[in-house]
Amino acid sequence: MPPVFAHGELRLYLLVLLLDGPRHGYELITELTRRFGGTYRPSAGTIYPRLARLEEEGLVRRSVLGAGSGAGTAGGPGPHGSTGSPGAGRKATYELTPAGRAEIDARLDDVRRLERSVAETVRSLADEVRADVRDTMRGLRAELAAAAQEVRTRPRPGAAPDPRRTQSNSLRHDAEAVLQRFRNDVLADLREADVAGTVSALTVETLRTVLDSARSAIRGTLPHSTTSPPRRADRNP
Repeated sequence: MPPVFAHGELRLYLLVLLLDGPRHGYELITELTRRFGGTYRPSAGTIYPRLARLEEEGLVRRSVLGAGSGAGTAGGPGPHGSTGSPGAGRKATYELTPAGRAEIDARLDDVRRLERSVAETVRSLADEVRADVRDTMRGLRAELAAAAQEVRTRPRPGAAPDPRRTQSNSLRHDAEAVLQRFRNDVLADLREADVAGTVSALTVETLRTVLDSARSAIRGTLPHSTTSPPRRADRNP
């Protein structure tokens, strides 16, 4: 899956989540998951280092419940340097400092843009989940059909396997991996550009034109893959 947040966005969003009051680290993870409808759940290794950095910058304050001695406030790393430790996150709470609130006030336009970006990302991730389910079903049917065909064409015992079929299967998996990387990279670029408000109609039209051309070129190398005519890329993605 492509990155959900562009560079620096998660840092700002954590500050926004703390506007409602102090939270444990795991509560921030849970709230992020809830806001993304379960389509995205950040790991502890993603959240706690960023909270530690925000603390170092003086934008959040970490308070730790002392063992047997009531509540204590930690202004820096613990005795073992565990400021960013997920284990400490269940005992510690994080709250905004005046500097943290001032940071949000100074970046209200960025906050509004980020909220819109998150809403669009949630819709996009939901669409991806639905598409993945459809693709999985199509892929399952294709695999079943391929398995049935393989049984029908399987060489008799003792006969050598068809080397062309073996090579084709290996190269198909390579091609699918290349396609998935391309998709993820382009989605990441689009989302980062959207945060800056720079996605244009030219971007969309270029994407359609390039994909149409690429599809035709690729189909030209697969003369027996399909008999259906090429289709124009959907103009209402």
